[in-house]
This record gives sequence, structure tokens and C-alpha cells, in this order.
Amino acid sequence: MKLYMVPLAPNPTKVMLYIAERAELGVDMGVEQIVVNTVKGRHREPAHLARNPFGTVPVLELDDGGYLVESLAIIEYLEDRFPDGRLLSGGPERRGKARDVERIVDLRVAGPMGQYGHAKNSPLGRPPDPQKAAQMEASLQTPLNYLEDLLADGRPLLLGESVSIADCTLQASLQFLRFVEADLFGERERLRAWDERYRQRPAARSVLRW
Repeated sequence: MKLYMVPLAPNPTKVMLYIAERAELGVDMGVEQIVVNTVKGRHREPAHLARNPFGTVPVLELDDGGYLVESLAIIEYLEDRFPDGRLLSGGPERRGKARDVERIVDLRVAGPMGQYGHAKNSPLGRPPDPQKAAQMEASLQTPLNYLEDLLADGRPLLLGESVSIADCTLQASLQFLRFVEADLFGERERLRAWDERYRQRPAARSVLRW
């Protein structure tokens, strides 16, 4: 299998962190990672559009020649294909909570964080948009408070003692914010401590560049 990705972009980074976390658990999925240079517009070239007509990354090329083009679908496929040591484990309540937190992080945190970063200091050269940045910052307050409260019982990671897909999703977005020199945590010290802990994990050290 081949993963077409960009090291900084949040969605590819989420998948890369997931693969690295599974590797730390002893699961080698044999996924070759190939950089698509979006700065040079390689994602809009025919070769990449043949893989993904939407021109986005990540893209997972399967052994049968098919493609998956959504980050969560890629992760869920890898969970199913390599079930031993999967991150989405436990009973239905735990799995349901893990899915719930991941969706909250992806839809209510990661998306607005990405828009905020581009509005403040876009690496793609987009002009600053203070009004958009303010809107995104306001929309992030409730979901960030939710995550801060999750950590109130002293758990080291978002779902407890074991790493989850939600941890990968959140950290991927935070790397993008670090790159654009933005900080949205405010006085949320538990989230700051979680961030520091996660970045010390071997999987994070092998993937994160900022």
C-alpha cells in the first residue's frame, strides 16, 4: 500500500500518526509514504487526480489498485485489515465514546483550527482575514473546554491510558498551528500538559516536524 501525503497538513498527519502508533504496538502495515508537493501544485496534476479527483491528500492506494481518499476511512480500513492491536478496541461503550470524541475533535476542533491558521498566517499565501480568524476562535471555545474537562480526572490521554484516534487527530491540527505560530489553548493547562505528553511519545517524535 502507498500513502500519498503532505507532512504538515493535518489530515495526512493524522493518518501518519496513526500508522506510527500502530507500529509502536508491533503492527507493521507495510504502508509506503509518498510526499505530494502541494506547494508546486502536484496535487492538481493528472497523476494525482487519477488517484483522487478532488485533488486532496491523504490518499491510500490499496493493494488491489483501489483508493481511499478520506482520512478517517483510511484509518478505519487499516483498523479492519490489521485487527490485532487496533486503537479502536474495548466494548461497545468504549468504542462508542472513542468514536464520539474523535468526531468532536475532527469536526469541531480540527476543522476550525485549520481555518483559523489560514486566516492568521496561511502557508499557502492566502491574505490574512482577521474577521474569519475571530469567528473560528470563538467557535473553538466550547469544544476546547469539552476536551479540557475530559482531562480533569488526570487521564494522560483523551480516552484514558491508551492512545486513541482522537489523540492523533488533535495533535495533527496542533502541529499546523505551531507552524503558523498560533496558540488557541489560552488558560487550558490540562490540554497544554496533554500536548507536551503526546509530543514525547515515540510515534509523535517519528512523525511531527513542528
